[in-house]
Amino acid sequence: MKKDKKLAVKLIIDKLKGKTSLTYEEIAQLTGYHCKYILKLKKDMLATGKVSLKYHRETSWNALSKEEEDKIVALYKKSHASVRKFTKFYNSRSYSCIYNVLKRNGLLD
Repeated sequence: MKKDKKLAVKLIIDKLKGKTSLTYEEIAQLTGYHCKYILKLKKDMLATGKVSLKYHRETSWNALSKEEEDKIVALYKKSHASVRKFTKFYNSRSYSCIYNVLKRNGLLD
């Protein structure tokens, strides 16, 4: 889902004015952002009275999705290969990326 910051700002303003009964979690789902980001955006809006609609590099173009991370973990659990051999088998991510995923999920010491 493409992220829509303008819509997020509009919905947060409507929520603050009592014009909508959407929860912040629902606003996050509608706009493609994480709920924590929506709450941070609201906090920034309340603190400064304004919000920048400039798009900063929020995620890397090659960032790992949760689905892909889960896939890597599931495949690695089924294999008996070393991390290096598994990386060659997976062939779409770097060794360090695979290593970090496995380490983060408690599969490496």
